[in-house]
Amino acid sequence: MAGHSAWKNIKHKKAAIDAKRGKVWSKCARAIIVAAKAGGGDPDSNLTLRYAIDDAKSQNMPKDTIEKAIKKGTGELGAESYESAMYEGYGPGGVAFLLEILTNNRNRTAGEIRQIFERANGNLGASGCVAYMFAAKGLIIVLKSAAAEDKLMELALDAGAQDVQDAGEAWQVICEPTDFVRLRQALEKAGIALESAGLTQLPNLTVTCTGETARKTLALIDALEDHDDVQKVHANYDIPEADLAALQN
Repeated sequence: MAGHSAWKNIKHKKAAIDAKRGKVWSKCARAIIVAAKAGGGDPDSNLTLRYAIDDAKSQNMPKDTIEKAIKKGTGELGAESYESAMYEGYGPGGVAFLLEILTNNRNRTAGEIRQIFERANGNLGASGCVAYMFAAKGLIIVLKSAAAEDKLMELALDAGAQDVQDAGEAWQVICEPTDFVRLRQALEKAGIALESAGLTQLPNLTVTCTGETARKTLALIDALEDHDDVQKVHANYDIPEADLAALQN
């Protein structure tokens, strides 16, 4: 993971999130429903539900909408049934993709995702074809303006962080998923503003994308993220800042 800037990719996505707010909330609600159905409606005893609620709150999802999703998951407002899956594939330039899916029809979803990959000159692969390139981690982004390096480093490592990396204008704090809640709470208690915080899949190695390959990679990510059944898209691309800036203009 050394040198990989997850923050650069997160920052690039932020500009488009507001335009997709309704779709983002729908995906957050689906994650809450699945978590509540599997482990009950109490986030204090259901860690997966807590993560899903935290994700929803980070997207400014209204409290009553969150509560409604929990009740749908527990069956109080009528059951909605989804199953989770991980889809894997390759995009332009050999970029590896790992997709978190929640669907009520796996055959339909697989066919639609396969078409998205094929339109981008990529392909949906077999289970396990790229998963080994990623590791499940907790990732917290702290802008450098919000915390000095020494203070952040000390607090983070004491609270279970594995690493604190320099990502340009921000620090990215990495931990094991089991340490995520404790780490996030420790930083918040210390008064450090978090730019983003959540569970993710970090690549063990990256593929540098420039020019047309970078454009096609971002277009594929947008198409996948726009699909209702795709909760999260993880990919091991690394686009240099200059190319990102050119694509945004």
